[in-house]
Amino acid sequence: MHPAKSVIFFTTASGAGYGLLIWFAFFSLLDRLPQDRDFALVVLGVSFTLVTAGLLSSTAHLGHPERAWRALSQWKTSWLSREGVAAILAYLPMAAYAYVWFMGMADRQTVVVIAAASIVLALVTIYCTAMIYASLKTIRAWHNGYTVAGYLVLGLMTGAVLLTFFAHLRQYGMRDEIAAAALMSLALGLVIKQTYWRFLENAASPSDIGTATGLGRPGKTTLLEGPHTESNYLMDEMGFRIARKHADKLRVYSSLMGFVLPIALIVGAVFLSGVGEVLCALAAVAFSATGVLLERWLFFAEARHVVTLYYGAAQA
Repeated sequence: MHPAKSVIFFTTASGAGYGLLIWFAFFSLLDRLPQDRDFALVVLGVSFTLVTAGLLSSTAHLGHPERAWRALSQWKTSWLSREGVAAILAYLPMAAYAYVWFMGMADRQTVVVIAAASIVLALVTIYCTAMIYASLKTIRAWHNGYTVAGYLVLGLMTGAVLLTFFAHLRQYGMRDEIAAAALMSLALGLVIKQTYWRFLENAASPSDIGTATGLGRPGKTTLLEGPHTESNYLMDEMGFRIARKHADKLRVYSSLMGFVLPIALIVGAVFLSGVGEVLCALAAVAFSATGVLLERWLFFAEARHVVTLYYGAAQA
């Protein structure tokens, strides 16, 4: 599939924004957050900015962005529509959270309700985003359990790394607990991505030109002549190809920058103090974001639609 920059930014930015909101709400439920209004408003502001920027960028991939609102009406059958509805609903507890912190309200029961609603709606939104791709049976690289798991874990992972930076920046006592959450999610994310890439390499494709045309039963089916002599929309959008050696190299870069280096930097932040720990945490954010962008580019670039079988692809 063609890796559209707008969709890559959308899934990366919004995932990080929702992940940041989830971890902030989680530690709020545990009553482990400092009573610092500035800290809360900055974290919620960054979460709001990432989510909103991601959602707005996704409309750039539409032929008619001004009609995007119509997608909300198809929530009964469309995961894209469900994602839009969930994203709108997720703004409600986010706004309520900001209001509570801004007004200095200390009602524990209110905070618990808002935090729980924030976690649930943020997770539901990320899940709906993942299902937009996982529900497509025509793309083997997406129609599997790793897609949903990857979206959820990478969202939590990037959010945890961001919250770790903010906690170290303010030198809060619970920063080691947040760092532990980031390390666990980074390790889990690395395991999921490595397992997913092995799945792409080893899992047999259920489709070939024989099954696509229905002519495979008598014997081997081969393509005599392509349907087009020049490039067309289907091949540009769904037949994007990346060389195996380039994909392998980008997987290594993504693993190092997105997971391994952030783990090492966050461990360094835990054992350092002052400027050193802040710089390590900031570098972890930068490397994590870069690695996830590479991972997301590969997620689209390595996916093949079954329509490519009609254009000479050996399998999809």
